[in-house]
Amino acid sequence: MQNATGKVTTSHLGRDAYLYVRQSSLRQVVENQESTKRQYALRERAVGLGWPVDRIHVIDCDLGLSGASSRDRKGFKELVSRVSLGDAGIVLGLEVSRLARNCSDWHRLLELCAMTETLIMDDDGLYNPNDFNDRLLLGLKGTMSEAELHLLRARLRGGILNKARRGELPGPLPVGFVYDAHRRVRLDPDQQVQEAIRTLFEVFRATGTARQVVQHFRRGKLLFPLRLRSGPAKGALQWQTLAHHSVLRVLHNPCYAGAFSFGRHRYRPGTDGRTVMTKVPREQWLALVRDAHEGYIDWDRFEENLRRLTENAQGWQATRSQVPAREGPALLQGLAICARCGRKLTPRYNRQPDGSLVPTYACVRGSIEYSESICQTVPGRLLDQAFARLLLEKLTPHMLEVAMAVQCEVISRMEETRQLRHMQVERAQYEAELARTRFVMVDPRNRLVAEVLEAEWNGKLRQWQEEQERYDRECQRTVPAISEELRAQILALAADLPTLWGDPGTSDLERKRIVRLLVEDVTLLRDGKDVTASVRFKGGATETLQVRLPESAPVRFKTPVETVRAVDALLEEYADDQIAAILTQRGFRAGRRGHAGFTRTMVRRLRMDYDLTPRFDRLRARGMLTVFELAAKLNVCPATVGEWRRQGLLEAHRFSAKDEYLYLDIDPAEAPEKFKHKLRTTASRTTAQPD
Repeated sequence: MQNATGKVTTSHLGRDAYLYVRQSSLRQVVENQESTKRQYALRERAVGLGWPVDRIHVIDCDLGLSGASSRDRKGFKELVSRVSLGDAGIVLGLEVSRLARNCSDWHRLLELCAMTETLIMDDDGLYNPNDFNDRLLLGLKGTMSEAELHLLRARLRGGILNKARRGELPGPLPVGFVYDAHRRVRLDPDQQVQEAIRTLFEVFRATGTARQVVQHFRRGKLLFPLRLRSGPAKGALQWQTLAHHSVLRVLHNPCYAGAFSFGRHRYRPGTDGRTVMTKVPREQWLALVRDAHEGYIDWDRFEENLRRLTENAQGWQATRSQVPAREGPALLQGLAICARCGRKLTPRYNRQPDGSLVPTYACVRGSIEYSESICQTVPGRLLDQAFARLLLEKLTPHMLEVAMAVQCEVISRMEETRQLRHMQVERAQYEAELARTRFVMVDPRNRLVAEVLEAEWNGKLRQWQEEQERYDRECQRTVPAISEELRAQILALAADLPTLWGDPGTSDLERKRIVRLLVEDVTLLRDGKDVTASVRFKGGATETLQVRLPESAPVRFKTPVETVRAVDALLEEYADDQIAAILTQRGFRAGRRGHAGFTRTMVRRLRMDYDLTPRFDRLRARGMLTVFELAAKLNVCPATVGEWRRQGLLEAHRFSAKDEYLYLDIDPAEAPEKFKHKLRTTASRTTAQPD
């Protein structure tokens, strides 16, 4: 050992000594006990340097942990904290790799030891981090320790990759697969598991979306298997409700196509200390061996599923040609392209008073992403009708084979669902019998155990009964075999495509799926009231549609010009209520109502909408006075002016429906005599009295 003379001082002996003990795995702790003994023996070295036994602290809580990182090593963190607080005079370890196999952790410890003047001792000698030569040697040892870990990993990694490239690397299998006695991959012997997975693939092939698969399982109350990967019940099979992410995980896994894959995901430490997983493109996978074992689908089917999932992705990629057909009457949903900017047109729906939905195609992507104005909007009702007529004209009724294939698919799907549900009944029955066996075998005097097993048996019996009742209801809803008469009707319907298209039983979703089988895309360009639709069929054939849009509601329901002119002319002589009666009598049309019935409010609204001069302003322009103005000029009260008007002594013109008048301006000298109208009224009353 290197001579320690001059390195250990009184200051070092005045602090405690810390011995750090670590081994990389629990297997090493159990099997390599000599290494553990050598590490604990370093206490004698510390005693030989002058530290008393009661001041030598052993930190061994990191036994069985790797030294590649300090994240999970509580003992190493405690050692660093003691050094940073100045409590440690010396740190002992059998070798540098015991303290750290990571240069960042090792050099951080060296810096702290140098700052607090703490010595470091291993099996080779005693070092002072403040001494240049010792610091250089410690740094070199740390680098070699990290390099040694890299070499060990490289050797292990090389063996793993070599075995993976041959497709022989064992690993965790997805649900539906198990290892046999020779470590070969086989399908799960549980028939219910196989049927559940095959049903998933069949439903996805028919519907084309993962969400429809989830809905199919939920509507039928079907369960999906799950193999536990961790916990006390590791490896056990559980049944649960199918989730959307479970469907995607099955569809993306090449193991179900009989292929072995390795390197589909990449794991790296994150800045927060957690492991970050990223998906790797297929061309960067480390290994992919097709036909490595039996699968549920073939490779072509797997590729087709991935293609459908890519089309279904709700991303914004400009290269994505189509989106899946969804609910809603918009026939060109996912197919319409803006002829101005090349972006996809988004369908929007307006609900009508009768409850129906009217589609409108709008180019809104630029507005969402860049706050631009909406490129164009195209009303969809007439466009969809014209497109449907074009489609029916271009197609010949080769629907016989399609209808028969669809009918066979429906029957097959119903049979698969019934078989899968029957398996669930059998499993529930088996679990109930197993619970009964456990209850029967228990000692009746042990009531604590017997009560628990009895409750479990009752629960399994209820579950069995529920599954049986659900299966019976499903069998009752099963459609009976198709008769020859019904088959003839189906074939006749299939041969007549227009009838099939217009059948109320044909949903909008089915119509859009038919369109996607025939049409690649439709480019729309709106120029005022004209819409040009360029249809591109599968195979390259094209067709152009010209659609004339109807006038907008304000234009269609606009009041005719003749009516407005008539109102303008009548305002010279009549008030609003009088004009309404005259217009009705003459048979003028009243805008949206479409008939000749006018009201005072409608006339008033016309005046305001078309900015017609009111009758009051017209009379004022002629120099007429209000009742108050004329009364002030004639030096009488307004009531007298009103009475003179009623007696016919003044010229007045009515201007509102409230019997309001404007009066012709007269000279005060020509005004009627005061109280003359009263005398005339009194005389008439006197004359009318009998003798």
